[in-house]
Amino acid sequence: WCKLSFVYNSNTTMQSPGKSLKEALLCAQSEDRLTVGVYESAKIMTDDPDSVSFCVLAMDEEFECDIALQIHFTLIQSFCFDNDISIVRVSDMQRLAEIVGDKTEQLEDAHCVLITNPAEGSWEDPALEKLHLFCEESRRLNDWVPEISLPER
Repeated sequence: WCKLSFVYNSNTTMQSPGKSLKEALLCAQSEDRLTVGVYESAKIMTDDPDSVSFCVLAMDEEFECDIALQIHFTLIQSFCFDNDISIVRVSDMQRLAEIVGDKTEQLEDAHCVLITNPAEGSWEDPALEKLHLFCEESRRLNDWVPEISLPER
């Protein structure tokens, strides 16, 4: 179970979705519920879509013109929408890789990161719940793939 803290204002909107995302990623990683990589993520989504709870897409300037990656992102986003999977975008792939990467190959393919559901009977991840609420609120405002800034260190 992961220990987390959150700050809400009077409207119960999240003050720092980036901090929540970082905490959710670290919690999922500690519980082995993280999938890093476009192809690995696509495999999980195809084999067991109900196990996927959250999706993070990362883009940086180096890959903005990568047409193949853009096509993968479009397909992943569509899949997430069709399967009610919350999805966000981050613009700092290097920072995301620093948070989730423990192997060299993961650092090179941190364009897509999935968080799968906690095991039955385990504690729910509070950070993930906050992120789902953030995404729900964003969708109400017609922002279907909101961008989140990850905090430094």
